[in-house]
Amino acid sequence: MDQSVADRERQEILRKYRHLIEVWTTRKNTKDQWDVRRAFRMAADAHKDMRRKSGEPFIMHPLAVATIAAEEIGLGRTSIIAALLHDTVEDTDMSLDDVEKMFGNIVARIIDGLTKIDEISDNNSTAQSATLKKIIFTLSDDVRVILIKLADRLHNMRTMDIMPREKQLRIASETLFIYAPLAYRLGLFSMKSELENLSFKYSQPEVYQEITEKMGNIRKEKKNYLMAFMEPIRKLLKEKKIKASLEINEKTAYSVWKKMYRTELPFEEIYNTFSVNIIVENESSDESLQCWAVYSVVASLYKPNNKKLRDWMSTPKANGYEAIHTTVMGQEGHWVDIHIRTKRMEEIAQKGYAAYLKYRSNKSETGSLDRWLKKTRELLLESDDEESISFVSDFKQELFADEIYVFTPKGEMITLPKGATVLDFAYAIHTDLGNQAIGANLNRRLVSIDHKLLSGDQVEIITSKVQEPTDDWYHNVVTARAKAKIKSTLKNKRKQYRTEGESKLQLIFEKLGLEYNPRNLQLLQKDCKAKSPIDFFYFLAVDKIGIDEIKQALHMEDSSAWSRIKRFSFPFITRSGKNESVTRKKKTASKAIPLAEGDYNDLIISKCCNPIPGDDVMALQIPGEPIQVHRIDCEEAVRLMSVYGRNIVKGRWKQPEGYSYLAGIQIKARDIVGLLNKITDLISIQYKLNMHNISMTNKEGLVNIEIKLYIDNKETLKKIIQQLNKIPGIIKSDRTTKI
Repeated sequence: MDQSVADRERQEILRKYRHLIEVWTTRKNTKDQWDVRRAFRMAADAHKDMRRKSGEPFIMHPLAVATIAAEEIGLGRTSIIAALLHDTVEDTDMSLDDVEKMFGNIVARIIDGLTKIDEISDNNSTAQSATLKKIIFTLSDDVRVILIKLADRLHNMRTMDIMPREKQLRIASETLFIYAPLAYRLGLFSMKSELENLSFKYSQPEVYQEITEKMGNIRKEKKNYLMAFMEPIRKLLKEKKIKASLEINEKTAYSVWKKMYRTELPFEEIYNTFSVNIIVENESSDESLQCWAVYSVVASLYKPNNKKLRDWMSTPKANGYEAIHTTVMGQEGHWVDIHIRTKRMEEIAQKGYAAYLKYRSNKSETGSLDRWLKKTRELLLESDDEESISFVSDFKQELFADEIYVFTPKGEMITLPKGATVLDFAYAIHTDLGNQAIGANLNRRLVSIDHKLLSGDQVEIITSKVQEPTDDWYHNVVTARAKAKIKSTLKNKRKQYRTEGESKLQLIFEKLGLEYNPRNLQLLQKDCKAKSPIDFFYFLAVDKIGIDEIKQALHMEDSSAWSRIKRFSFPFITRSGKNESVTRKKKTASKAIPLAEGDYNDLIISKCCNPIPGDDVMALQIPGEPIQVHRIDCEEAVRLMSVYGRNIVKGRWKQPEGYSYLAGIQIKARDIVGLLNKITDLISIQYKLNMHNISMTNKEGLVNIEIKLYIDNKETLKKIIQQLNKIPGIIKSDRTTKI
């Protein structure tokens, strides 16, 4: 390397180190600073011959992670040292003993936790859910491990441009599925938003770019409007002698897209792309009073939407977040979102758990976040490793869920996710209470175990010693704890039926002339939609599955021996118009649906998102199953990529000849004579396409029309929608994946 280049790199490394020291705001006496300096030198020496894929010296990465930990999370000496050394044990000759001798047991334990997570992540095993479960377990052990891991993931996401597409998809989906929700649950709202936005950037680059450009086009106009909107508020706050700062907050491209996706509205109809934050700066022992004073000022100037008022001060979120959220009608008929917080609340909103600990008045008191971590630890210790994937999915749903607050008969408050039932409440208190629940006295009236709870409910569980969980119970709960407890109880009960179920299956296989082997058992279990071998043999033992169900599952028309054939399992038709939705053995052999870099005969077009040629898709090879093709924006695709990310198939879906695919169009229109004829003429006569189904509902002169049609590619679908929108009477038409 040229000496001048080496000198410039050395200067840049030192500059980054000095910046780290500057942004480190917690206690840093002389010994603390000396320890961090030793850790930096050790890391620089250990990584001296290593470079990142971008070409820069590897030490830049641990320096960046330590800086994020110090500046954006607010962590201190121990975490900074661990961040600087987090890759040394895994990637260099340095051992944990070396770290412990130099910096003590706590730093060594944190680095050990980070190393174990990375070891599982680097394993080629398809069950990456083990990685996620290990991350969650580490969270409950020492929260600093996951905080540093979040800093590590954020820096990797910021520097992912150089990676190949399939690796970008894997990391982005894993980030969106587990790391962003964890950042949110730990109160790191800024980090959560950036992780989501970067995941969106790499998974859907074209959509990300389109929304980013549209945001840029309206930025000046929106900011000018909000500056005028804020001026009367500033003036009245000053008159009331309330010291507060007003800031304009711009939503991320991901959050805007998420709202567009959820509401099925175009960008132009999303009103809250920008919002206003009001940060109260007055020093007061009663912060709540100060925030409500600000709210009264805003409400006196602009009419609030009471349905949008949220009080997160009386009952803070589980991650410690406190604020008042409101939406008011501004000038020219525009709604404006407003968030009111104090400086303390703002720091907790941005830096999360570290700031929450800093401001907790009584270090021995148990806050909502501490209680959540305690429950997480208990749940992990009790959960079954065999259920890793489903457990992580259940757990993840709770990370983002809104919360309700319900009370025991003695007045103890229990926090549950929105949508929780009486049964969730029972399991939150004790496993035996849940297993024996038959109903509840809810606010002095009798309700069933599947009754959904609301904030403020007081619940007394009614039990029976002869009661026990059933299959239906699993669908009556939303919490990971309740689901895990029900699964465990049912599993222990069903284990007793394995021998009986196996004996029945062997007899059925003999009758059908099938070979009794693990491969056939696995395929049959999947076709019969049994979640595990234990469930499968139980259903056989109690005659829920018999010879008829097995013949149907294997598509056997007679009792001849079953041979494994490749078959399509998605709706499509040939150009002749003949439906080919179940099995096309002959067609499969001659016309595979290929990807650009492979020849794959066994391919499933996923029904959860119904992709068509031209969509941005991903293909996933799960062991023992055909390749699945999903749209990139499909929530199930994100979940699968986070679990089986190393099995993403390279290449793009090619446009095959001779096939059409099921797609959906949703139309909102005025109820006028001849409208349906104009729509069907466009699709059937002008485009000569087959319609699978058409339905229409009418309410107060407005109609909703849903059409399912077979189409060759996305471009054709786009043209049809454009022409539909020109038909008089049609208010809006758009594609829908709900088929």
